Amino acid sequence: MPHAIRFSAYGNTDVLTLAEVPLPEPGEGQVRVRVKAAGVNPLDWKIRKGFLSGGVPLAAPTGTGTELSGVIDALGPGVTSRRVGQAVFGRSADRGAAAAFDLAAADELVGKPDWLSFEQAAALPVAAETAYRALRELGVGAGQSLLIHAAAGGVGLLAAQVARTWGVTVIGTASERNHAFLREIGVTPVAYGQGLADRVRAAAPQGVDAVLDGSGQGVLPASIELTGSPDKVLTIADLAAAEHGVRFSAPSGPLTGGLDELLPLLENGQVRMPIDSVFPLAKTADAHQHSEGGHLRGKIVITVED
Repeated sequence: MPHAIRFSAYGNTDVLTLAEVPLPEPGEGQVRVRVKAAGVNPLDWKIRKGFLSGGVPLAAPTGTGTELSGVIDALGPGVTSRRVGQAVFGRSADRGAAAAFDLAAADELVGKPDWLSFEQAAALPVAAETAYRALRELGVGAGQSLLIHAAAGGVGLLAAQVARTWGVTVIGTASERNHAFLREIGVTPVAYGQGLADRVRAAAPQGVDAVLDGSGQGVLPASIELTGSPDKVLTIADLAAAEHGVRFSAPSGPLTGGLDELLPLLENGQVRMPIDSVFPLAKTADAHQHSEGGHLRGKIVITVED
């Protein structure tokens, strides 16, 4: 039987186990993917900890992992747009991407080009969809300035680089070890912590037109102060957004959104997505722990051996 990461109760990383599970069978419009890699996102450990459960315990064991890359192993009824043996990446149908096999809706997958590795592909769907959605909701454009909190994380890096291709000036908060890399991609780095607003003003004397918060670390008041209005601030990470009159952006469409625009930028080198670290499937708990620690450069990826 194939292996998959499962947890039966909410909690710390010790609830994650490597379990033998039945081979999943694709339903209408679905395909089965032999997983090569799965991306790790903050949402994964927030779900595991029960932050989004509303206090309701798990009814049955569940998996983890929203995005995957791999090779199509079987087609469900009605699928004509995909073929067995095709390399693909995209969204898991059941948030169970950390597994040897997983299911996905055929229309939630993109064909993987040969120049893109499975590890890189697994790192893209969530970050790409979120970055493009956030930038469009903020409405930033050429000649404007954008402050991104957690600019060295997966979403932050893509948002920063895409915004730069649009002619936007980008300032990014990050840990000191990531400042040199941010400068390499044209972002002005600023340190976290007390005095943040003053450091941003020094780095952006022209002012800040919009803020994207990818950190969820209590930066909304300073962001409102810098822009002059909560309407110019968007968060994808702070559940207290409504208390500050700030918009909270959540996915509402397919994770393939933004990939058509992003892939050419990745191929020609205008945009980079570094892999912060890679963990084998059996070490998924370590991957979650690393994600919880923050201060990443790019994405964490889980790989699955054949």
